[in-house]
Amino acid sequence: MKLITGTRIVGTAGICASLALAGCGDGGGGTGQQSQGQVVDGGTFTMALTADPGNLDPQSSAATALFTVTQLGYDTLVSVDSKSGDIRPQLAEKWSAQGTDVTLTLRKGITCADGTPMTARVVSDNLGYVGDPENKSPFLGTFLPAGATATGDDAAGTVTLKLAAPAPFVLNGLASLPMVCPGGMADRTTLARGTSGTGPYTLTEAVPGDHYTYAIREGYDWGPDGATTATPGMPDTVVIRIVENPATAANLLLSGELNAAQVTGPDAERLEKAGLFAARTTAVLGEQWYNQAEGHATADPAVRMALTQALDLAELRTVLSAGKGTPPTTLAAIEPVACPGGQLGDALPAHDAAAATEALKKIAGRPLVFAYPTNVGSAGTAAAELAIQQWKAAGIEVTAKPQSADVMNQTLFGTGDWDIAWAPINVNSPDQLVPFLSGPTVPDGTNFAGIGNSEYDAAVKQASAVDGVAGCASWLAAETALVKAADVVPFANQQVPTFGVKARFETPGQLIPTSIRMLDR
Repeated sequence: MKLITGTRIVGTAGICASLALAGCGDGGGGTGQQSQGQVVDGGTFTMALTADPGNLDPQSSAATALFTVTQLGYDTLVSVDSKSGDIRPQLAEKWSAQGTDVTLTLRKGITCADGTPMTARVVSDNLGYVGDPENKSPFLGTFLPAGATATGDDAAGTVTLKLAAPAPFVLNGLASLPMVCPGGMADRTTLARGTSGTGPYTLTEAVPGDHYTYAIREGYDWGPDGATTATPGMPDTVVIRIVENPATAANLLLSGELNAAQVTGPDAERLEKAGLFAARTTAVLGEQWYNQAEGHATADPAVRMALTQALDLAELRTVLSAGKGTPPTTLAAIEPVACPGGQLGDALPAHDAAAATEALKKIAGRPLVFAYPTNVGSAGTAAAELAIQQWKAAGIEVTAKPQSADVMNQTLFGTGDWDIAWAPINVNSPDQLVPFLSGPTVPDGTNFAGIGNSEYDAAVKQASAVDGVAGCASWLAAETALVKAADVVPFANQQVPTFGVKARFETPGQLIPTSIRMLDR
């Protein structure tokens, strides 16, 4: 099981999911002098990722790196308008969602890269695979409600989804769930280093740890809002390079060896000064978790509260974001945010060094393990070091464990060798976070921190019984309950930029391949 920490489900621990992965503060558009070139057809678009996607099976992980490359080869049933939040067509041309009944009608003429048609039966098989707990897809309960069953009618071209209980944002979830073609469904081992989808690109070369190359598909015309690969300016080839160090990625952008890379901190400042185009994604950048499993000092609510009070979260926010961060508002922060208007910054426990020092005496001499991601660059390292200093001032010994995105996921969902972790999870609707904030713990579920907050659970139950945004007040109350209790500590939001050279694109939570336009300068 893997975490969603990255753009779309962005963040910086390597997810996106999505996580989910993985929203753009400016609707996915961008600014910068170099966005003014003329569109040129074809060419190669080279983008950097800070982590290797690993197994390329698109339903196996919600890590940001995988979620990013998944967009190239696979489609979802519907899409979400990055500005209005409205559900838009993609594989499905129309749909209805009433209570526990969801029906989607597929577009005609959709084909897989190998020429096989994408049918209603294949879609229902996809939903059945993700919905089977034995397959351990992280999308179960996140993008597909647990207990949902699907049937496909090829003659009518319809997929019927029966929910076990009302799911107010079920279509938002389906907008993030990639569909696999028959060949990949029949032999999922082929998905590890190949693609079997209906997307605009197909994988032609995979060199793990180095690069992945994708070739454009001719005849693709069922992208979001009817996007097509026949549009002038789309690259013939997309190369994804693994570049873990943000400073290195910034240098490669400036030298023209990269067309796109997500960069934050001081390196982002020099790219902005150079006038590069940037598409910006609003995301949770800093988010702290505590291991509440039995045997950890952080299983004690009083310890979690004291460790939070020991930190000057505003100062950490400034350091982590190089002065560009803002207080958190909602836990689901990717735009378009399904339930905007939260004020989680006001719910954070106040900095109180004296109270923290007194409360933490009970665990004095008991070292804590602090895991944090390495792909945030120098700003992330500086913020982690500052946190360690503040805990030390409160009398606590903390062992730092900086980790790559892959190792971080293994730590949180495998070894459990951590007490405190920085792992931002980014999604756009609050229901997608429920499996991470409640319910079964790892290895049986995705509640990696072992959170059990009755006030959160009660508010979620109330919110889930109401359709869509009508339940937002309860969803926001649920998130506030977690933050007040220091079960999760979001301390920094930021407009995370993806810089571009000789290209422009949109990144509403994740790069949209059909939005890429190659430029002459």
